[in-house]
Amino acid sequence: MQVMLNGNLEELENQMTLLDFLQAKGMNPATIIVEYNESIIKQQQWSSVVLEDNDRLEVLKFVGGG
Repeated sequence: MQVMLNGNLEELENQMTLLDFLQAKGMNPATIIVEYNESIIKQQQWSSVVLEDNDRLEVLKFVGGG
């Protein structure tokens, strides 16, 4: 199964939830927002969204600075 993450093709061996995928990528849920197939997904929903072939994800990370 393949998903697109920030414009890059990712190969998944097993079906997984959005939350599992993000954690496997080492992303901190407290510092990101996720667009899933062109819709913003609330963090509370990440564990119920099961990734499917050809899904598109855009992950934006909050960065502090000054």
